[in-house]
Formats: sequence, structure tokens, C-alpha cells
Amino acid sequence: MEKYSPQTIEKKWQEVWAKNDVYRTEKDDSRQKYYALEMFPYPSGNLHMGHVRNYAIGDVVARFKTMTGFNVLHPMGFDSFGMPAENAAIQHGVKPGDWTYANIENMKRQQRQLGLSYDWDREAITCSPDYYRWTQWFFELFYKKGLAYKKGATVNWCDTCGTVLANEQVIDGKCWRCDSEVQKKNLSQWFFKITAYAEELLQDLAKLPGWPERVKIMQENWIGRSEGLEFTLEIPELGEKVAVYTTRPDTAFGVTFLALAAEHPLMEKICAVSDKAEEIKAFCERVKGQSEIERTSGEAEKEGIFTGLYCVNPFNGKQVEIWVTNYVLAEYGTGAVMGVPTEDQRDWLFATKYGIEKILTIQPPEGELRLEDMQAAYVEKNGRLINSGRFDGMEMHKAMGAIMDYAEEQGFGERKVNYRLRDWLISRQRYWGAPIPIIHCPHCGEVLVPEEDLPVLLPEKVNFEQGAVSPLAKCEEFLRVKCPKCGGEAKRETDTMDTFICSSWYFLRYTDPHNDKAPFAKDKAKYWAPVDQYIGGIEHAILHLLYSRFFTKVLRDEGLIDFDEPFTNLLTQGMVIKDGAKMSKSKGNVVSPEDIIEKYGADTARLFILFAAPVERDLEWSDQGVEGAYRFLSRVWRILGQFASAIKNAPTTYDPTTLTGEEKELRRVLHLTIKKVTEDVGERFMFNTAISSIMEMVNAFYLWQDKALNPALAREVAESLLKLLAPFAPHITEELWSNLFGEGSVHRTKWPSYDEASLTQNEIEIVLQINGKVRDKITVPVDLDREAMEKAALAQPKVQALTQGKNILKVIAVPKKLVNIVVK
Repeated sequence: MEKYSPQTIEKKWQEVWAKNDVYRTEKDDSRQKYYALEMFPYPSGNLHMGHVRNYAIGDVVARFKTMTGFNVLHPMGFDSFGMPAENAAIQHGVKPGDWTYANIENMKRQQRQLGLSYDWDREAITCSPDYYRWTQWFFELFYKKGLAYKKGATVNWCDTCGTVLANEQVIDGKCWRCDSEVQKKNLSQWFFKITAYAEELLQDLAKLPGWPERVKIMQENWIGRSEGLEFTLEIPELGEKVAVYTTRPDTAFGVTFLALAAEHPLMEKICAVSDKAEEIKAFCERVKGQSEIERTSGEAEKEGIFTGLYCVNPFNGKQVEIWVTNYVLAEYGTGAVMGVPTEDQRDWLFATKYGIEKILTIQPPEGELRLEDMQAAYVEKNGRLINSGRFDGMEMHKAMGAIMDYAEEQGFGERKVNYRLRDWLISRQRYWGAPIPIIHCPHCGEVLVPEEDLPVLLPEKVNFEQGAVSPLAKCEEFLRVKCPKCGGEAKRETDTMDTFICSSWYFLRYTDPHNDKAPFAKDKAKYWAPVDQYIGGIEHAILHLLYSRFFTKVLRDEGLIDFDEPFTNLLTQGMVIKDGAKMSKSKGNVVSPEDIIEKYGADTARLFILFAAPVERDLEWSDQGVEGAYRFLSRVWRILGQFASAIKNAPTTYDPTTLTGEEKELRRVLHLTIKKVTEDVGERFMFNTAISSIMEMVNAFYLWQDKALNPALAREVAESLLKLLAPFAPHITEELWSNLFGEGSVHRTKWPSYDEASLTQNEIEIVLQINGKVRDKITVPVDLDREAMEKAALAQPKVQALTQGKNILKVIAVPKKLVNIVVK
């Protein structure tokens, strides 16, 4: 065969696959389905090596499952709404749609260059009206079920992006996309009531044994379930009561101050009667301007101002000072926190700073705490209560239950389960998103756009300017509309939906992508979904994965699907690192996939990125590693070219018992490799060790390049080698299969099975040493005992020649390894 030329081969087979539509998949009730899915990308314009890793992993899974007999669904699409397209319109005057679709075409071209087995007939593009029509339909479904609502709220605002962010999109006080500082604003916003499913989202993590434990823990912590007591404290001067929530009711008798959020609804009434009204208002305004991270960080200074008012602790009747602080947030809990300085370090520091009273309510199991000796709060969760009235002497955990019983009996408190999770803020003040299908009528209020009028299309004639106002709010053509109920003048909602809504159901659209009567047909979703193997980055552990789980449960309750969880198994691949940092344009360490493909071919790029590290770990880029992958594929090309004639003329079946001992050993290596690769790919996703096994098998094959080899065995080795390598390097294996076996595609062949009997090793090569130096090697029966090994070694002509005339002091035999002859 001619020299290995990946560029020629890969272009040829990509055209053949596209022309023959070989990866198109149809529902087939006679076959077991398998749904393999990689997270779809935002169409930024160019693939990076992180994309390549993600897609190569998914492609191996899809091709392997196809060869093992499954009816595999392996689709791809684009999460194509979002701010970069709008920013391009602002900066360069390019229409967001034109920018987006141009990028999609380029990325599809790059994906095809990689030889990925996508069924492109199922492509879903979220900014296409035939997709976001159904995103809007889902909004209306949620609205009708009471799961979508609008309310005024203090929200996260990114000035750079000019839009609101969900809590999950604020990372360390900064915007998840542009890394700008996030501010707080009071705006009227749309929310999805994800909290209605908080408990189920938490409990159903147990139904996901195929998910990484790390991801489940992250979701569990984000949902943040806690059990405790909510009770009220009366403020006599206002004639009001304020509620607090605590997971430590055993500390209730130690409350010496009440900390209020600057945004607490009672602040106006407090200022109306407080002598410090102006000081309090100024403090509140300053605190409201601080970011959430500034207010809640453990390192941030805790500040407060005493209001001059008191509330009453219902447990002991003591007066409790009311303070406004910078560390309590209105949207978490009740917006009021009880201060127990002796048993909470933050409260200890605050009380010490402002001279607030401290009451000790617990003694440890050993020793005695004295308030005057304490330098910090006692935060250990064991001990007995003191200064706690009727509960004195009780073990703290028993006291918790007893104190909650007392509060409920007296009618000022109740047991309550709280969640850290907040409702999902879904409205964005941007143009390039799915319009929220609501019409605001001065007479009828909020009115859903009639279903037959969906989709509400984005207008094309809009002006883009940097700033907080959405282009939709200034587009009269879009804004002015008749009310569907009364026919009067009304206005459209000008906010668009968070793009995470689009990606919360896209995996279901793939099951029925051309349906114009419903988002998907129930029978098709029932056949294909849920996704059997989902692949993507750990950075989506909370946002996308949690939202998709929520969406799935709502659609299940509506009877649209019949399963609880969207993704049965989840693989989170590591990042691609170069020069010690994640590849990024800003760091100047990006390696272009196209450059690698142009020089070495897509198969080399795929093989390297799958071989260089276990899939869950970060991968350090190595130019030498890429060259090594290319050299290996070239070796495969050469060895199969050398045996091509023998392979083509060999019989398809033969009797393995007729093989020589050395040939049996090659066949044993072959079947060990089949077993190892099958287990590594099918059970463990250990692609790097699977490739390593294939490389070892090729090395064993190379030992025969200058020796006569049974043609039928050569054919068996070649056939199995190409099948094992096919999911990793689809182009070269397709070309070699075509050259050697003529008909069909290697990717449509049956995955090889191993012969259990051939795995048993009958003979083994051992080393012969004289005074510890290797002098020869011999092949002996694998179960040969020490005495027989000594005899066999001493009978070797080379050993006899080297020991002639010398005194043999002793012979050391190590079964299955070596014989060492000690002479003098």
C-alpha cells in the first residue's frame, strides 16, 4: 500500500459517510436503544481542544455501542442564544442571527473533519424559531401550572453584559461569563419555581449511581436542605413580630441580639420610630450597594448599627437588641438572624466588636466553660444545657427536640425544613434569547400569547446600543400588540429567557426533531430517552444539570415523559491544559484542532487526546505525544500493508490447534487485548489503557514482520485490530478495512469476542542468567517446577559452553521468570 496519508484518506471517507447518510438513526422497536450525548456547544466560531476531547469521548462510546449491537442515537446541535452574538452586534454591527449561523456552519465543518458519527438530520439549533417555539410553549406550560411567576426582587446585575444573572451564574461575586463584578438591583423579574421540586431534586440524587459522587455532592450542597425551628419574636414598640429560623434551637436561650438584613421589610417602620433613622438609612443604602460575596464572605468585616429597638425572646422573656447588619441577606431565610455569641463565631466577633451581651448556654462533656475565660465561641456540637430554664442539664441533641416541642405547644414556633436553593430567575434584559410569551394588558393584566400564535418571533429591525435597556423595549413594531382577551391596546413582555431554559430540554427534541405539532412525540421520547450516557464538563454540575433535572420532573408530572431523571450516566471529562494552564486565548496557549488535523490528521488528534490521560482527569498537551500517536497509526498502516497479500488470500476460518507455539502466543495476546479493550471501553471508559493494550498487540504483531505467519491468523489479527481501533481512529480503520476486506464498513461490523480457551498460557519465555547476567532465553511449559527448570537451563548449549570448566556453586530457579546459575 501507499504511504499513510491521513489528509487524503479522511477527506475521502467523510465524503462517503455524508453521501450515504451512514449515521442516520431511526426508531427500531426490535433493537435495544442506546442514547449517547455530548453537551452541545455555544457556537463561538471555532472548536478548541476541550471540544475535541468531549466529542471524541462521546464518539468512541457511540461507535462501540453500535458495534456491540445497540441502536445508537448520537445527535448534535447548538446552544445558540446568548450574549456574545448580541455583543458582536453592538461592537461590529453584525446581526446576531447572521453571526450565529456563520459560526454554526464553521463549527459543523470542523466537527465533520473529526469524523464524528453524528446524525445531522436530528440537529437542534436553539435560536431557530422551530425550536424556540417549543421553548415558549414550555414557558406557558410552567405558567399554567403555577411554576412561572413575576415578582419584584433584589437581583444580581452585570453592567458589562447589561442583564440579570441567576444566583447560580454568580461565581465568587462575579459574572460567570465575563468575570465582571456583580451588583444588586431591585427589578421586576420572571422566575421558575424550582423550589417546588427541591426535596425531590435532593432525594432523587440517590437514583443516579452512574453520576460522579462529586457532582451529586455539589448539587446536594446547592439545594442545601436543613431542618430546624422557625419562631417569632415580638417587637412591642412596632406591634410587629419578626420570624427567625435556626438549626440550633438548643441555643435559643442564648440569643442577645437580632440581626436584620438591610432590605428587611420592617426597616421602614423601624426608621419611622428610631432616633437613628437617618444613620440607619445611610447604612442600609451603603450595604445594598455591596455585592453578595462582600456581605457573606468569611473574611469580610461584619458591620452593624443598633436601631435602638428591642424584641422579646419568647423562650425567656428577655429583651433582645435589634441590629441592622451587612452580613444578613433578605433573600435567604427570613431576612432576620438570631445572634448567639457564645455558640457562633461570627456572632462572637460581632458581639465583641459592639459590646453586646453574651450568655453561655452549654457546658462541654468534660471540663467547665467560664464566660470570662472564653476567647472564642464554643462551636462543638456536644454538651449539656445551662441557663436554659426548664431545659437545664439536658443533652443538647435531646434538648433540640424538646425545645421545638415547647415552641409548637406555646404557639410561637414550628418545625420547618429550609433550602438554600432559590427559585430560578429566568428573565434577561437582552435581545438574543427566546422572547417570553406574555402580553401585558392594562385591563386584563398578564395574558399568555395564544398557543396558535407561537412562536413570538424576534424582530430583525432593532437598534443595538451598549446599556441596560433591551433592544426589544425600544422596538415599537415588537412592543405594540392587541390583547388576546379584550382586543385592547397592550404591550409585549420585552425580557427574553435565560439560555439555560433552551438547554434544559434539548435532549428530548433530538428524539423527534422535525415535529411541528409538539416538542416531541411521546412514543419517540419513550423509546430513546432518557440519555444513557451524557458527557460534559464539571463546570455544568449545578447550572445546566440541575435545571435539566427540574425540567424533566415537571414534564413527567405533565405526562409528557415517563422517567424521573434525564441522564442515567454522567461522565465529566477533565480540561485540556497547556503550559500549566487551561487553554484560553487570553493566555495565548490555544492549540487549534485544525492545525493538528492539517499536519497529522483527525485520527491522530483523536487518538492522542484519548490516550494522553484518563478521561476524568485534566490532560496536559504534548506536541511529542501527538507525534507519538501519528507514529503509532503509521506503524499500523505499515504492518497491515506488509501482510496485505497474505490476509486477502487467507481462509476465513481455521483450527487454532494447528498453530505453532509462537503463533499460539500471538493469538493469546490478541484475545487478551480483545478482552481488555472490551472491558476498558464498555465498563470503565478507560480509553487510555485500552489504546495502550492495542499498541502492545501491534508490537506483538511486529515481531512477525520477518517471519512466516499462518495467513489465517494474520487475517484474524488484522480483522480484530481494525475493529478494536475503529472507535478511536475511524478513518484509517475504514480505509484499511476497505483495502483488506473489500465489502462493508468496519463501523458496521460486529465487535470482536475473545476466545476464553486461548487466554490460557501453555508456554512461557524465561531468562537464563549466569552470575546475574542475562545470557539466553528459552521457552518452557508454564507450569514447569524448579527442578525441571534447572535441568532445562543446564541442558542449553549456550549455558554449557559458558559454564564449561567452571564450578557451579548453585542454581536458583524462579518459576515463570528466570534461572540464575552461580559459577566460580
